[in-house]
Amino acid sequence: MQNQATIGKAVSYTGVGLHSGRDVHMRIAPAPADSGIVFVRKDQEDAWIHATARNVTSTLRATTVGENGTEVFTIEHLMSAFHALRIDNAFVELDAGEPPVADGASLVFFCLLREAGVEEQTVPRREIVIDRVLRVDDAKTGRFVMAVPYDGLRISFTSLNPHKLIGVQYADFTIHADTYEQEIAPARTIAFEGEIKKLHEMGLGLGGSLENVIVYNDAGWINPLHYDDELVRHKILDLIGDMRLAGIVRGHIVAAASGHALNTALAKTIEGTYANA
Repeated sequence: MQNQATIGKAVSYTGVGLHSGRDVHMRIAPAPADSGIVFVRKDQEDAWIHATARNVTSTLRATTVGENGTEVFTIEHLMSAFHALRIDNAFVELDAGEPPVADGASLVFFCLLREAGVEEQTVPRREIVIDRVLRVDDAKTGRFVMAVPYDGLRISFTSLNPHKLIGVQYADFTIHADTYEQEIAPARTIAFEGEIKKLHEMGLGLGGSLENVIVYNDAGWINPLHYDDELVRHKILDLIGDMRLAGIVRGHIVAAASGHALNTALAKTIEGTYANA
């Protein structure tokens, strides 16, 4: 049995929020065993929000968690890095409602956490070991996401996009820290040029730029890609982050055109299934 882990020292990062467009200062600090990942809103009288599936309050273009009336949103990229490095416990202090967008992926967060160091604690880890088939479907669209037993963390994702230059993308990775850093962490979020005005009118994407978002239009990609299949790799990045809301998961997650709503629904199912395990 493995022990829990936190980070070895506090680290900080300052940037702009993807959706809010607000400057935000983030400090990630070590936390005691059994704390979990806890967001601390320093601008809200140190309101604490535990990053768990049961605390998900919205999945509109990002994953939002809330507790006692206070929320923090767009947490999936940071949560993905925590999952890849198998960090159980940390305090994430913010002076706004959203972590910085950084590179639009999770490589900045991954490197920040690796710089902090992963420190083993003395309390055994309660790893979520998938021992049955758990599946969530969207009956209207045919999209689904499921978890099946596997000795490790493996993600298989099929992305469906109507754009003629994107179409169907499929990727399958067994997630280890090194593989994650090289193949997943640099994959950025994506937006269609024609939807940006509407997003801004909704108060979303205000911190997005060609530095942190892949933008495409009817003709193709506006900025260079890190990978030919960067879209599906980012979908995997998001899925890893959303699954972290259930805990550190051991299993094979298979997804067909899944997004935050289905991802977090599966995370809630996993959390409920193994609550007393």
